[in-house]
Amino acid sequence: MVEPVPETISFTSEEEKILQFWNDKDCFYECLKQSKNRPRYTFYDGPPFATGLPHYGHILAGTIKDIVTRFAHQSGFHVDRRFGWDCHGLPVEYEIDKSLGIKGPEDVAKMGIAEYNNQCRKIVMRYSNEWEVSVKRMGRWIDFKNDYKTLYPWFMETVWWVFKQLYDKGLVYQGVKVMPFSTACNTPLSNFESHQNYKDVQDPSVIVNFPLLENEGVSLIAWTTTPWTLPSNLALCVNPEYLYVKVKGENKEKSLPFCKQPSFLFLLRFPGKVLKGKKYKPLFQYFAKCAEKGAFQIVLDNYVKEEEGTGVVHQAPYFGADDYRVCTDYNIIQKDQAPICPVDASGCFTPEVTDFAGQYVKDADKNIIKWLKEHGRLVNASSFKHSYPFCWRSDTPLIYKAVPSWFIRVENMVEKLLDNNGKCYWVPEFVREKRFGNWLRDARDWAVSRNRYWGTPIPLWVSDDYEEVVCVGSMAELEELTGVKVTDLHRESIDSLTIPSRCGKGVLRRVTEVFDCWFESGSMPYAQVHYPFENRKEFEDTFPADFIAEGIDQTRGWFYTLLVLSTALFGKPPFKNVIVNGLVLASDGQKMSKRKKNYPDPGLIVQSYGADALRLYLINSPVVRAENLRFKEEGVRDVLKDVFLPWYNAYRFLVQNVQRLQKEENIQFLYNENTAKQSDNIMDKWIQSFTQSLIQFFKAEMDAYRLYTVVPRLVKFVDMLTNWYVRTNRRRLKGESGSEDCVWALETLFSVLFSMCRLMAPFTPFITEMMYQNLRHLIDPASVEEKDASSIHYLMLPQVRENLIAKRIESAVSQMQSVIELGRVIRDRKTLPVKYPLKEVVVIHQDPEALKDIQSLQKYILEELNVRQLTLSTDKDRYGIRLRAEPDHMVLGKRLKGAFKSVTASIKSLSNEQLEAFQKTGTIVVDGQELHEEDLRLMYTFDQSSGSAAQYEAHSDSQVLVLLDVTPDQSMLDEGVAREVINRIQKLRKKAHLVPSDEITAHNDFILATTKAPLLPFPVPKLALKGSDLEFTIVKGSSTPKISLNGPACAYVNIKVKVNNKDQEGVVLLENPKGDNRLDLDKLKRVCGSIFGTNSNIRLFNGGSELTSKTDLQSLSGKTLVATSASSCPGSVSGDSLLCPYVNLMLCNAQPSECQTGEVGTLLLLNPVGKNGLDYSHLHYEVAKVFGLRGRRLKLYLDQDFNQELPADSSLKCLDTKTLL
Repeated sequence: MVEPVPETISFTSEEEKILQFWNDKDCFYECLKQSKNRPRYTFYDGPPFATGLPHYGHILAGTIKDIVTRFAHQSGFHVDRRFGWDCHGLPVEYEIDKSLGIKGPEDVAKMGIAEYNNQCRKIVMRYSNEWEVSVKRMGRWIDFKNDYKTLYPWFMETVWWVFKQLYDKGLVYQGVKVMPFSTACNTPLSNFESHQNYKDVQDPSVIVNFPLLENEGVSLIAWTTTPWTLPSNLALCVNPEYLYVKVKGENKEKSLPFCKQPSFLFLLRFPGKVLKGKKYKPLFQYFAKCAEKGAFQIVLDNYVKEEEGTGVVHQAPYFGADDYRVCTDYNIIQKDQAPICPVDASGCFTPEVTDFAGQYVKDADKNIIKWLKEHGRLVNASSFKHSYPFCWRSDTPLIYKAVPSWFIRVENMVEKLLDNNGKCYWVPEFVREKRFGNWLRDARDWAVSRNRYWGTPIPLWVSDDYEEVVCVGSMAELEELTGVKVTDLHRESIDSLTIPSRCGKGVLRRVTEVFDCWFESGSMPYAQVHYPFENRKEFEDTFPADFIAEGIDQTRGWFYTLLVLSTALFGKPPFKNVIVNGLVLASDGQKMSKRKKNYPDPGLIVQSYGADALRLYLINSPVVRAENLRFKEEGVRDVLKDVFLPWYNAYRFLVQNVQRLQKEENIQFLYNENTAKQSDNIMDKWIQSFTQSLIQFFKAEMDAYRLYTVVPRLVKFVDMLTNWYVRTNRRRLKGESGSEDCVWALETLFSVLFSMCRLMAPFTPFITEMMYQNLRHLIDPASVEEKDASSIHYLMLPQVRENLIAKRIESAVSQMQSVIELGRVIRDRKTLPVKYPLKEVVVIHQDPEALKDIQSLQKYILEELNVRQLTLSTDKDRYGIRLRAEPDHMVLGKRLKGAFKSVTASIKSLSNEQLEAFQKTGTIVVDGQELHEEDLRLMYTFDQSSGSAAQYEAHSDSQVLVLLDVTPDQSMLDEGVAREVINRIQKLRKKAHLVPSDEITAHNDFILATTKAPLLPFPVPKLALKGSDLEFTIVKGSSTPKISLNGPACAYVNIKVKVNNKDQEGVVLLENPKGDNRLDLDKLKRVCGSIFGTNSNIRLFNGGSELTSKTDLQSLSGKTLVATSASSCPGSVSGDSLLCPYVNLMLCNAQPSECQTGEVGTLLLLNPVGKNGLDYSHLHYEVAKVFGLRGRRLKLYLDQDFNQELPADSSLKCLDTKTLL
């Protein structure tokens, strides 16, 4: 049975209960079990490190993955969701180095690799429990039991297999390459790693002179921001095309590029190529003997630019990629020679550099500058701010350094990479073409080796001269070659194993390097299933993956390594679809920093607002479009306030009224989509159509992975449901327009809420589960297709019911909403609360069809704006309305600059006709400048001579113009004050947790507090209150009825039904109360269907004549009609006396509500004949309902003096033809 819904809710507490429910029912694994025979949807989860706690970036990416995989399951797929852990590499080693004080390789050698790796193994899963708790608390369903870790031997074995495939294809080579190098971690980094952490830094900037040997009085001057590379200088490079000048100044001659002319005496101008081959005096003597091989000469290359420096670039070939290339081209160095690289793995100068030996290179800068100054080689020293790469793990500056490494050839497969990238669907699309595409076009060979310890060892066994190389691709192959069976593949287990040489070179030993951890994560599609050693068919049937997602920083990380390995191995992309998210920054736009504490702890945010709120905040933001998000806690709070609470209140309102229907009218509510009758109420049709359009849009956009279009529509839908549908149908939902209409409204609201829960389930899994666990008791079990429907996450998405989509109705309601919203703006502008009624709202629209739509919804416009009259027009001139334009100063000021002032004056003088033409076309030329919609703001103003300016206030959007008559009216001010009193009383009722049927007593002091005026005995003079004369009278009862009644107060017809050989008799009231709710022919037929159980295809006859839509039904009052499905009247009828007993009603001391005006009505005590007899317990409810006062406790009297109240034990049979007051 459906449970009552409390008025207040703690979303976090409810989420904890749902977590427990999922855990108790093992919901995630049950979900996987249910879907095991469905088509497969493949998802790869990039492995995070467990050496740190999850942050907002992890939560965001995890939420995106959870949403898409939940949606795939709801769409009929089986989705394996395995969590993975990145266990090797720098993140782990750096933590150990810090904790054990390890400075370099020597310290590791003393400890031993086995112990070092043992220490790494101990901390690798340090925060795994916290990760699991955090991931589950965020509502993400993913398999931790069947996870993969990159340290598992079977995972490492597949990594070996991947490498061997590349080796056998000739894609692996060893070389020396200048690479980004982390001195803190003693290892090179790949290019994509080096791009992950750039910072703006101040570096020393020095200009140094290099005297020519042919004339030491003439020097070239070169600029550098890395003075520590100067001891390794072997050449100078100039651009052959630039013009350089020889100048004289300060008793010296210098060569400078012509584009960098200082205020010196010019001696000569010449192109850079003239300098080729000239020798110069070395700065230092450490490598002076290199002059014999061509060092210390001027070389040419176009990479020298004029934007920075002097146009002369000093060359240290083992510390710069361009330097290495240029010096190799000029044979100053050879690829196979010993590198001239006097810097060790810790970034300290080796003994070769005698003056600075042992100094860390960055610290040595100042000493080098001092040396240059002392030896007359320093021209200028200053500082220079620029962007510089830092190690992504240690946060220390990188240097560029030549190191021997093992490489994967990537440059020769660039075209294939671009082709495969083109086969992937990227969201947003620009990432594929721009950021990722540009990175691929400039792809360089990938250095996959690291001079480290804790990682998957590179499976190469080599002879001492490296001429014999064996690549091992599996543990079985290793056992075959070494004769030793191993169960672990880490260095301590295999470094000692040797392979006999087949070429007589003794034994082969394994190279010392391990794989870059990015090589492991790029291998995860294959390694997570131990391919090809196991699961071969399963993998090949589901590769490439259907979906992956990560942050935009992974365009140079995981996305890249996946694509390189997949292209090299299989020639195809590794994934079909990818969502790329932006970065989550602190509220000030800075990177989130634990040290700065510039962001709220994610755990505390979830604790305060709940996981659903955080999920929806992140997903409904620019970050899903690969833009950055400035995280603000108030944004999460606003999700609760603006989305969840209104949604929850709509759900609570539904349950309240379902329970009321069951309790007060004994109608059991059970929803069955297949059998529910379609409502004829326009707002029911609208919300149903809007819902089906949303489902249609939702499926299309989710299939296209465009979460950034879906979530705003879902959030907007909450607003439409709560602020429009529920708000405008509250009385219907409460049963004030009859039980049948109430059931229609409740079925509509239930249908919409149930559909919404299923749509929102992937996004907000907790609140949807909470609502569903209660709502499911209102679902007819016969309508449930799923075998197990005990969780909302087992249900499939709702199917689009296209027959319910009515775009014309959606358009009409949209027009109505525009009118109401514009009217509210006017009220706010004039400080006119809605409780104070106004005379008239005028709606001006150029489209007559739109005006018809607005007319059809007049009732809602009048209610929502609290106005008496709606006037529609296509003629704004009739009301003296004119258009005027104001320039957007910020936009036009920037663009027009000096012309802005004159153009502004011309804009303000544009005529109404010119601006109307601009409205239609969107462009206008003013003073020769073409202006567009974003340049101008159009506003409506009144022609002061028309007289409308004082009467009306106007507001508009691009389609419709709304005028409100804001002239004060005394009777309306009076009603406003009365509404104020009612409003205060209702707030107190709510505060006291009263339901509508609870009786209350309004005390004097409360009314006094509201009216700010004392209550006096009647009669009293009128009291001035808020500019209104309030006459507040408390009376016992009224004097006498206004009229005396003979017969039924309302027009009626007797109905004799002859359908399917079955005869029935009854009565239909043609109005009730008198003058209200008058029936036309269609409504009469529907009412007959409700009373007698006939369909709407019946025909009605008066005598022998069939009723048509033109028949005046009121003129038939008292007649007897025949209802039949036959084409002609089956015979004559006699007798026009009322067939059913009735009682007349007269409303005293109260005003009818729900847009009713009649104060006299009729209530049938039996209908049809012999059925549905009314008893005393339901009499009060039915009486109140007639006058739209459901919820008001009315007293019923038999006499005009209100002395004789109807007794509770009255027999209603004796009331026939009487009048109740």
